[in-house]
Formats: sequence, C-alpha cells, structure tokens
Amino acid sequence: MKVLVGISGGVDSALSAYLLKKRGCEVAGATLVLHDCVKTEVEDAEKICAALGIKHFVFEFKRHFEEIVISDFINGYISAKTPNPCIICNENIKFGLLLDKAAELGFDKIATGHYANIEQEDGFFQLKKGADIQKDQSYVLYRLGQKQLARILFPLGKMTKEQVRKTAQEAMLPSAERQESQENCFIEGSYTDFLLKKLNPSQIRPGDIYDTRGNKLGRHKGLIYYTVGQRSGLGLTTEKPVYVVKIDAANNALIVGNKEETLSKEMEVEDIKWTAREPSFPFEAEVKIRRMHKPAKAAVYGNRVVFERPQGSVTPGQSAVFYQGDIVIGGGFIK
Repeated sequence: MKVLVGISGGVDSALSAYLLKKRGCEVAGATLVLHDCVKTEVEDAEKICAALGIKHFVFEFKRHFEEIVISDFINGYISAKTPNPCIICNENIKFGLLLDKAAELGFDKIATGHYANIEQEDGFFQLKKGADIQKDQSYVLYRLGQKQLARILFPLGKMTKEQVRKTAQEAMLPSAERQESQENCFIEGSYTDFLLKKLNPSQIRPGDIYDTRGNKLGRHKGLIYYTVGQRSGLGLTTEKPVYVVKIDAANNALIVGNKEETLSKEMEVEDIKWTAREPSFPFEAEVKIRRMHKPAKAAVYGNRVVFERPQGSVTPGQSAVFYQGDIVIGGGFIK
C-alpha cells in the first residue's frame, strides 16, 4: 500500500510515518505550506523524512488556506461568532486538497498523526475517539465523510501520548522531544492581534454593554474581544460577577448576566454533516460543544438539540458534535 503521510515536523506525524513504514507500507511524507509561519516546520519535516529514508513533498496551499480557513475565521468574528479554524482546515485542506494531491500522485491513502480511530462496521467507515481521551481529536474531524474516511489512516489512534513519546525516543526520531504546537497554527500572539491586522477600523467599533433586562452598564471596546461565557476583561464594576451571555452583532452590543444566565437548555445547529447515514430522529447522544468540553447527554431533533441538563457557554460558531459511545455520529455549527 502506498501512503502519503502529512508531516508537520512534530513527533506525532513522524511516528505515524515510522509505524507505517515498519508495517511494510510504501511511505512518503508531505508538508503543507499554509501560511508564513512554517519555515521551521518544513526544515524539521525534511530531517524526519531523511532519517526515515522516505521521499518528502512540499505542497503550497497558502492561497487556498487564506480563502477558505482564514476568511471563515475572520468572517466568524465579524458575525459575533467564535469559529474553530482547525475544523474548517481538516475538512477542506488536510483531508480535502491533500487527499486530491495524494490521488494525483498515485497514493492509495493518506495518514496523519491525529488521535482518533477509523473502523469499518456494517458497511460504513466509523470515526471513533482516540484511546488517549486527553488527546482525542475526533471532535475536530467530525466533518469527514465516507469517501474521506475510506482513504485515511490514523496510526496513533490506539496509543497514548506517553506511548508515542516513548516509541519515538526508542526509534531515535529527530522530533521525539519536540514540544506541542500551538492550537491555531497561523496566529502568532493573540487572536485579537491577528484580527486587528486583518480588519478595517470601522469593523471594530466600541459599543454599549447591557444586562439581560436592558439596563446599560458600560461600554465595550469592540465585539471581537469577547466570547460567550467570558468573565474577565469586561471593564465593569458590579456587585456580583457577570459573564457574557450574548454578542449582538446587529446592534454592536454586548449582553451580560449572572452565571445562571449563561446556561442553555437547548440550541440550534446548522450545516450538519453525518459521518455515515443520517439517523432517525429524535435520537439520544452525548454532545460536545467545544473540544475540551465534557460530553453532555441530549436528545437531537434534527437541527435542534435539547440537553438533559443546561449547559454553560453554548457559543455560536463553535461545533456541536454528536457521539454514541466512542462513535462520532455527526455534528454541525452552533447557530
């Protein structure tokens, strides 16, 4: 089997390539140039491929990344949402453009160092949680469909991070001691600094802060600085702690309230993707509303999700991912 492995320069992708080569696969590495912060990554990836004795491809996808991922990130914040760029990148770039390139070059499959599993059951490819719950990345992969899952390998799915480090050290891989990369690979510094460089001043306007009863409490410095559930940095003096309950883009207003007012019994989800086939409604699931969120029991009625217990900080723009046990059923964007 010919496998093209996405090599970022880190230990996870390096070990993935090593394990696949050890299994007897014909392996090559591919590094994606998505932005201007990747020079070190390319150099590290070259060292890894040289150590493994495999061919190394470098693909320039900067224009696509700018048009698809960064534009979605910026437009999300303009619309008072809090997007997760990794989800958009995985769907369109890493498991979109890279899959196309791999097919063009005659590779059977691609592989990455994601902590997740793919298993074939009842004629469908199921996306499942990784063995290491702390590292599990199935949440950011939920938009992958059957055609993609059929051509993807996750060699680290059954391993913990500790096992990965130890195996990489034993194999003397160049990246065995490399530290974790940051969450948003294209942002150096804070996300607000990034947005300030990209947006026009007219798109970042100060406005009013209200409580949930319509009382004006103060002024905000621009909606991009806030997210639902935020407590610090509001610049308000109140008797009791207040949190962001809603970001009202239409009126350029910030709505704040007490902790209880950040809780939601239900939510709407849009642009839903199902991993295999669309289930019958309603169905019971455990729902994650952020990557590190503890799954919450809920009933899913099409695009409406009703929680067994109210959840805090349900944030528009983030994804709601539906699980049944370890299996990803599907998910969509919180409206």
